[in-house]
Amino acid sequence: MKLIWKGCGLVLQVLATVALATPVMAEIVNINLLQLNDIYEITPVEGGTRGGLARVATLRQQLYKANPRTYTVLAGDAFSPSALGTAKINGTPLAGQQMVAVMNAVGFDYATFGNHEFDLPENLFYQRLQESRFRWVSGNVLDSKGQPFKGVPRSIIFNVKGDRGAVVRVGLIGLTLNSNQPNYVSYTDPIETAKQQVKALKGKVDIVVAITHLPIEGDRILAETVPEIDIILGGHEHENIQQWRGRDFTPIFKADANARTVYVHQLNYDTIKRSLQINSRLVAITDKIPDEPKTLSVVKEWVERGYQAFRANGFEPERVIAKLSFALDGLESSVRNKSTQLTELIAAAMLKEVPDADLAVFNGGSIRIDDVIPPGPITQYDIIRILPFGGKVVALEMNGALLKRVLDQGQANKGTGGYLQTAKISQARSSGNWLIQGQPLDPKRTYKVAINDFLISGKEKGLDFLNLQQSGIKLIAEKRDIRFAVIDQLKSQATVSQILK
Repeated sequence: MKLIWKGCGLVLQVLATVALATPVMAEIVNINLLQLNDIYEITPVEGGTRGGLARVATLRQQLYKANPRTYTVLAGDAFSPSALGTAKINGTPLAGQQMVAVMNAVGFDYATFGNHEFDLPENLFYQRLQESRFRWVSGNVLDSKGQPFKGVPRSIIFNVKGDRGAVVRVGLIGLTLNSNQPNYVSYTDPIETAKQQVKALKGKVDIVVAITHLPIEGDRILAETVPEIDIILGGHEHENIQQWRGRDFTPIFKADANARTVYVHQLNYDTIKRSLQINSRLVAITDKIPDEPKTLSVVKEWVERGYQAFRANGFEPERVIAKLSFALDGLESSVRNKSTQLTELIAAAMLKEVPDADLAVFNGGSIRIDDVIPPGPITQYDIIRILPFGGKVVALEMNGALLKRVLDQGQANKGTGGYLQTAKISQARSSGNWLIQGQPLDPKRTYKVAINDFLISGKEKGLDFLNLQQSGIKLIAEKRDIRFAVIDQLKSQATVSQILK
């Protein structure tokens, strides 16, 4: 393969010469690929200004009207996690049912798995596959016996017919990182799998598209190792990325999470020259794009189902708690690396639940909103979005030696969900030693700690030693669901004003 490319702003052009059989008809066939990745919300985010799958449906219809050879693709992560997905109807969480229903309405064509697809129990995972009217493809994620999931091929070939009758054969492969291992799932190495799948497609396709849910480093290795791939449509990072790697400068694209942006790739295949030109643009999904009515109707139906379930559990989703004069930053890139006014708010709520606590601590990964709540009204549903998995605030006693070990590991977890957010804890500038309420942490002292129940389950990264069987820790009391604590913390404007300080 020989590549010549040029880029300008958000537009990339790639010319790939592919040595395959001479096509029957001479024609340039135009194909659109509409790419999304990491979608957890069916409604708009950022106060309604960005995202929203009903708006994506409008864009898809516009693209399809201009060119019926338009295909909508998901590069992983939809079933979980989301606030709405935790809503239980007859005891069973929606667990992505709302996502699949809306994706069906939008008109998705193809998808590969993200790591969060496997957050679901086995029975619900299979239900979501059965409900999907689009096709899943995965080369390296298999069932526990090492066989493809029913109805999920390891690669897909689809034919695209041009206006003059020429046929372009497009091959899809799907690859996912091995970071979520329930007992019903097994993985093969994504790079070795890609080599095998591309080899199997040789001579059968004109274009090879890899739909991936890998870290960017994995996509780079893929581009460098398997140059036969023409374009990589990726996910996992939650932010838009465009890079070119490998001897042929294979393009790698990732859009922003929750459909804040999408990519539109225009593939023009010349059946005489057997060459591919790719013109890609990043499209912001904003409130300037109208909702597609039929998709919006499906969105509203599932939102109301979820709200009804939350009401049955004591929440009033639409009730306004307070009016903020500042934004609450819950972006993953923020809460897994530093404190924000949102993390300070949650920690303050925990301290209020355990008023005699010496400190508060919780894992940044418990915040799942990956959004910024703008100044203005904040509702109970916003709190559910922030902390969809809830869990109780727990009061416990912990000796100083164990506490230091916990805090050290939390710092080592920076950049991941195991990064610890705290209150009444700091570090000395000169030594970096931990300070509790301004005083050096005493390994021999016992501290009273307000903590979220997940953190004492031993399931957080590197913190498996933090559990109630560990010596040096004693459970004192279980308090309320952390979400109700945060709601109460926000109820008075006085409290909100104090957070600003």
